[in-house]
Amino acid sequence: MKFRMIRFQKFSAFMNMAIDEAIMESIRSGTSLPTIRFYGWSPSAISIGFFQGLLNEVNLDACQQAGVDVVRRLTGGGAVYHDSDGEVTYSILGPVEIFPQKILDSYRVICSDILFALQLLGIQANFEPINDLTVDGKKISGNAQTRRSGVLLQHGTILYKVDVETMFSLLNVSKEKISDKLISSVKKRVTSVDSYSSAPIQDFFEAMEKGFSRDREIIYAEYTAEELSRARQLAEQKYSTNNWIGMR
Repeated sequence: MKFRMIRFQKFSAFMNMAIDEAIMESIRSGTSLPTIRFYGWSPSAISIGFFQGLLNEVNLDACQQAGVDVVRRLTGGGAVYHDSDGEVTYSILGPVEIFPQKILDSYRVICSDILFALQLLGIQANFEPINDLTVDGKKISGNAQTRRSGVLLQHGTILYKVDVETMFSLLNVSKEKISDKLISSVKKRVTSVDSYSSAPIQDFFEAMEKGFSRDREIIYAEYTAEELSRARQLAEQKYSTNNWIGMR
């Protein structure tokens, strides 16, 4: 199966989510190949799951003061802090029939590409059902998936470095809960590439490309003009609007 692979680029939170939807539309219409894309967030952002309540999860005042965007994803799951310099995010999109039918099996297959990439950097990680990757019992990657009108989208983050203090300042965690003890506890449950490897982030980009290239015929390409035009429309009219972000 041929896949288009798009190398790492940074976009706003709204464009990142809009690009995923635009590619889903183009795959559905048959105008684009199944796609693997790598991207970052500029500025840093928080994404919340499709079913989450905005005000329950996010400290909007703190985000505004810090210049951090907030966006709602198409996928479920919890709130995620996306550090502009602290992670690599990927999306893989294609017709549902080219992936395992069972959700757990599809997570396992796709996440095996990330495990391979980490192994290239000397990091032995494990798949923890249903959608996490861990190293020494600590979470290094979270992933989420949706299937809409015949197209599967899975995206996820792999932590290159961790800033727990900033994360807590932006999420709605009561001051009573924000303590040195809690932050220390979270640091014991979350880890990052730089805790296990001295490889520069560019090496990590290359490892991810190699991981997702296994058993696939890869064609390196860019976003089409039509996809970017549609994404800009979706970013403006949907993903950056209060109606979408604050729908719950």
